[in-house]
Amino acid sequence: MRVLRLAIVAASLVVSTAFASPTDPKQGVEYTVLAQPQPSATVGKKIEVIEFFMYHCPHCQALEPTLEQWVKKQDGNIIFKRVHMPYQGASDPEAHLFLTLSAMGKNEELQSKAMAGVKEIVMRDRNVSDKAILDWAAKQPSLDKAKFTDTWNSFGVMTKLRRLNAIVSQDYKVDSVPTIIVDGKYVTSPAQVGGSVKASSEQELFQATLQVVDALIAKAQKSK
Repeated sequence: MRVLRLAIVAASLVVSTAFASPTDPKQGVEYTVLAQPQPSATVGKKIEVIEFFMYHCPHCQALEPTLEQWVKKQDGNIIFKRVHMPYQGASDPEAHLFLTLSAMGKNEELQSKAMAGVKEIVMRDRNVSDKAILDWAAKQPSLDKAKFTDTWNSFGVMTKLRRLNAIVSQDYKVDSVPTIIVDGKYVTSPAQVGGSVKASSEQELFQATLQVVDALIAKAQKSK
């Protein structure tokens, strides 16, 4: 898997496009559509929203509090999921951690802690290894060490880890993070939104991106 570019546009490089509006996004401007839409989980009018991210990505870390608050305000309007990009390929330790926590039902509970933990690992070691992840997990009070190790090594988790690269790069065509996909077909990101919507800060750009997501959710609901 080629080295991923961080999907963010510096505020100094953000340009304004005439009539650009995050509340009325245009295809090919603030979002794109997958040529081959993927199956999405829906219940009634609920729309699937997937965030593609990486624990060590500083822009994903910066987005997390805003995204978390946005999800809470949806009041059952969406089915929210996360997919961790396998930065180091089929044996990526961070993706391995995410899949393990997911299998244990702990990924949302420990999302912020995992991001902080991986950030510390990167600052200390510059590289994320299986050992560093396992050492971090062993220190978490809410994780049973034996159960975590068993789940980490389980057939189910290892199978998902091996398949992850194909799901991300081939099925969803995602090559940068953070990226958000709505209803298995509408693709947007701070990088794409930042190319048309003028923003004076990263947080302002995040808010604009989530406005685009809101509009795409409404668009998807109309088609149900």
